[in-house]
Amino acid sequence: MHAYDTKDLERLFGLPASAVRALTRAGNIHPVRRAGKLHYTFHDLVVLRTASALRAANISSQRINRTLQKLRSALPTEGSLNQLSLIALGNRIAIREGRTLRESESGQYAFALEIIEEKGRLHLIRRQDPASPSAPAASPTASTARPVTSGTADDLFEQALALEDTDPKQSRLAYEACLKTEPKHAEARINLGRLLHADGQLPEAERIYRAAARTEPMLVFNLAVLLEDLGREPDAILAYRETLAMDPLFADAHFNLARLYERAKDPKASLRHLLAYRRMMDRQSS
Repeated sequence: MHAYDTKDLERLFGLPASAVRALTRAGNIHPVRRAGKLHYTFHDLVVLRTASALRAANISSQRINRTLQKLRSALPTEGSLNQLSLIALGNRIAIREGRTLRESESGQYAFALEIIEEKGRLHLIRRQDPASPSAPAASPTASTARPVTSGTADDLFEQALALEDTDPKQSRLAYEACLKTEPKHAEARINLGRLLHADGQLPEAERIYRAAARTEPMLVFNLAVLLEDLGREPDAILAYRETLAMDPLFADAHFNLARLYERAKDPKASLRHLLAYRRMMDRQSS
C-alpha cells in the first residue's frame, strides 16, 4: 500500500479532497490509516485515475460513484474492478469488458470515445468495438465511401484520418495504402494498429506494429497495451520499458508498469514507477 495525502492525490489525479472522500464513502476505494497517514492500494489508485478521467469528461462524482457501486454489486465475490474499465461516452459512462463495450445505465452495446492519458495529458480517442453477439452484422454495402487506393502517402494519410469517424474499414484501407506507398510512415502505422486493435484484430495489429522500420515511443506503448490485452504481461512490461528507454517522460508507461509490477508481486519496481509518475505530475502542475 502507498501513503498519500489529499495534496498528493490532487497532484497525481486532479481530484479534490471532496471527490476522494466521496469515493471512500461509497466504498469504491478503501484507504487504511497508518501512523497518521492514509494508505491506498494500487487498485485504489486505478479507481482514482479512472474517476479523474471521467471527471475530465464532465461526468459528475455522483454518477461516477453510482456506476462503480453498480459494477461492484454485479461482480462475483472474487471479481475485481481491475477486470473492467470505465470510459466516457459523451456525457454518459460506458463499461468495457475485454473488447465489449456497453452503456452502464441502459446495458446497450455502443461505440465510444475513450479517454486515455498520453504523457500526463488526457486525450479522447474514438474507439470501435466489435458488435455484441446479438447485434446484427453490418451490411457489406453499408459503406458509401469510395475505396482509397491512390495518391501520395500524405494524401492517403489525411484521407484515412478523415474516414476514421465515419468509416473505420475504409480508413484502415487508406492507412494500408499509405504504408504501401511509404512503409516508414510512423503515424499511419500507429493509427492502423490502433484501429485493428479496437476492431479485435489483435494479431494483425501486433504484426503492423512490429513491422515498423524504426520504433517510436507511442508505437511501442500501443504495442505494450496490445500485449496486455493478449494476456502477455511479461512481454508488455518489456515493451513499456522500451517506451521509457526512448522517452523517460512518458508518464502513462510509468503508471502501467507500476500496475503490472504490482500484479507481478514486485512492489519495489511498482513503487519506483509510481513515484516516477508522481514526479511527472508534480512537474506538470508546478
